[in-house]
Parts: sequence; C-alpha cells; structure tokens
Amino acid sequence: MIVRSRPVLVTLTVLALALCTGCGRFGGGDPPVAAPQDVQPAATGTDPAAEPTPAEPAAAPVDACALVTRAEAEKLAGTPLEDAVPVRETCSYTGPVTGPTAQVEIYVGDGAKKFLDIERELGHEIWPLPGVGDEAYAEDGAVFVAKGGRWVAVKLVLLNDPKESREPLEEVARTVAGRI
Repeated sequence: MIVRSRPVLVTLTVLALALCTGCGRFGGGDPPVAAPQDVQPAATGTDPAAEPTPAEPAAAPVDACALVTRAEAEKLAGTPLEDAVPVRETCSYTGPVTGPTAQVEIYVGDGAKKFLDIERELGHEIWPLPGVGDEAYAEDGAVFVAKGGRWVAVKLVLLNDPKESREPLEEVARTVAGRI
C-alpha cells in the first residue's frame, strides 16, 4: 500500500486544477480579448466635402396606439376594451377579464410586414384593398397597410364569424393610412 503525504496530494490537486483551467475547463473558457484601441483614420488627402454624406436619418417612430384610438378599437371590436398597452412598436387593447373575449392589436414597422409575409406563407386568403395607402391588404381578422415605406398591421381577435368584421377592419385600414 502506498501512503502519500497530505502536502503532495494538495499540490497535485492544485496543479490539476490549474491545468484544467488553462484548457478551458472549470469556467476558464477562452482568454479575454483585448479591447480595440481607438485608431485615427489616416489622412487621405481628399476634400472632406467630397466624401459621401451619411444616409438620411430614419423616420421618426410612430406611436402604434395613436394609429387606432381606444374608441376606434372599441367600435371595431363591438365591445368595451381596457386601456392601451404599448410595447415597442405595438399596441394592444384587450377586453375586460369579465368578457367578452376581444382584442385589437396594432403592429408598426418590420413586424407588421413580417406578419403579412407569414400569413402569405401559410396560404391564408389575402385580398388587396384598393385606394388605401400606397399598398393595403386584408384577410379574415386583419388588415395590412403600407404608406411612405412604413407598414402597419391591425389584427382583431373576436369569437365571431370573421366575415362580420371585414367592413369595420377596412374602415380602420383607411383611418390608419391617413395617420401614418
């Protein structure tokens, strides 16, 4: 039987942990990367006025809740709704917890366009809304409006036949197109 002394075991344990840490085990991971230093561009000898100008700033954000007011959302849903809940480029009006089930959702920007693209990919029936904005479409329960390069989608959630909501949704699409 081999008997090892305590200092030798401690030394071997520390050495093993140090080696494993160096290999990236036990939380060592990759070594830290040095932060890049600020580098001044070299003089090019060109006239600064001749350099390209930066792109125009993006259009100011649109308040999704201002595109469809609570009164308009209630008219669309046909029932009282709670106060608006804005989150980034969206706004939701929901029915009271006591019912009936109702919700109006407004999406602005890339999310609205992506919503339309997904509905198309899913094969949902989508039809154009002529004369609304630069481009507009509808499907059962939602409308999509583009004007000035900005997309807006309005979705209505109700427990009814979606065909009953077509005209009110188209009216909201015209309202939204006037406010974008």
